[in-house]
Amino acid sequence: MFTIDAHLDLSMNALEWNRDLRKPVSEINAREQGINDKPDRGNATVSLPELRRGNIGLVVATQIARYVAPGNTLPGWHSAEQAWAQTQGQLAWYMAMEEAGEMVQINNLATLERHLNLWKDEKNETKPIGYILSLEGADSIIDIDYLERAYDNGLRAIGPAHYGPGRYANGTDSTGKMGQQGLALLKEMERLGIILDATHLCDDAFWQALDNFGGSIWASHNNCRALVNHNRQFSDEMIKTLIERGAVIGLALDAWMMVPGWVRFKSNPREMNCNLEVMLDHLDHICQLAGNTKHVGIGSDLDGAFGREQCPYDLETITDLHKIPALMAKRGYQNEDIENLTHSNWLRFLKNTWKS
Repeated sequence: MFTIDAHLDLSMNALEWNRDLRKPVSEINAREQGINDKPDRGNATVSLPELRRGNIGLVVATQIARYVAPGNTLPGWHSAEQAWAQTQGQLAWYMAMEEAGEMVQINNLATLERHLNLWKDEKNETKPIGYILSLEGADSIIDIDYLERAYDNGLRAIGPAHYGPGRYANGTDSTGKMGQQGLALLKEMERLGIILDATHLCDDAFWQALDNFGGSIWASHNNCRALVNHNRQFSDEMIKTLIERGAVIGLALDAWMMVPGWVRFKSNPREMNCNLEVMLDHLDHICQLAGNTKHVGIGSDLDGAFGREQCPYDLETITDLHKIPALMAKRGYQNEDIENLTHSNWLRFLKNTWKS
C-alpha cells in the first residue's frame, strides 16, 4: 500500500552521519561497524532503496540546525548564520539527489499529482522518492526576510522549535511563550502558506502559536501524553484542539516516546515490549478522541538520531512499515481506516492546504 512518512531527517543522516542513502541499509550498517562516535552506529533503518521496497513514495524531509546561546549544553551552532549555512548544505544534498534521479521535490498540487500518478503501480525500483521540505526548528532563519528565500527553495512546513530554548520559540524540555520575533515568524508563514508543524513546541508556545496562526497546522511526529507522560507528547486537550483545526498527527517510532519508563542508552526494545502494536495503542487513543481515523498518519522519525536500538523490535528497516495495515486489520480497522493512516489523511491535508 502506498505510504507517506511525514518526518525523516534524511539530509542530517547523509551529512552528519555520513551515510550514503542511495545504498541498502545493510551496506550502510556494514560500513559503520567499529565506529563508536554515535550510539546508533550500525543500527540504521532508513535508505532510499528501503523506502522504495516499502512503497513509501512520499516523505516529509527535514532541514535541521539549532542555534545554541552561551551556556546551552545542547549540540548546535554558535550563530544563526552558521545554522543557516548548515541548512543550505542540507538543501544542496537534496538537490544533488534530485539531479541523480533519486528524489524529487513536491511543493504544489501539480508536482503532487504528477508524483502520485508515477507511483500508481508498485514497480518502484527506480522511481524517485518524493519529498516535501520541512524545517525542524526555525533557529536557522537569520531574520524574517530569509523566510521567503527559503520558501522559494521549496520549504513548505516549519516547526518553530526543537529541543530547548530557540530563537523563535521554546521547545521540548523548556517553557515560555514566543516573543515578538516568533509571532512575526508565524505571520510571515501564514502569508506564504507555510504549514505550522506543532511538534516540539513547549506547552506555552503551543497554545500561543495556535491562537496566533490562521494557516494549516499539522504535527509531523508526535505521540500521546496519556500513554507516555512527558512534555514532548501531546495532552488530550492539545490533541482535541489539533483535531478541531483539521490537523493530522504523525505517529512516531522512537521507543522512548512509545513506552513509559524507557531509559535512553540502557533500555532494550524487546525487554520493554516495544513493537509496532504499541504504535497502534497511540493510534487508538487519538482515534477515540477524534471519533474517527481522519487525523492520524505516520511520522516515523526513524534514524532521527536513533536506530534499531531504540525503535520497535519488529522493525528491521523502514520497509517494515508495510506490516502496519495487517496489524490494524486485526484490531478491526477497515480498509478505509488503513488508507487514512498510510496516505489518505496526509494527501487530503495537502490538497486542502495547497491552492495551486
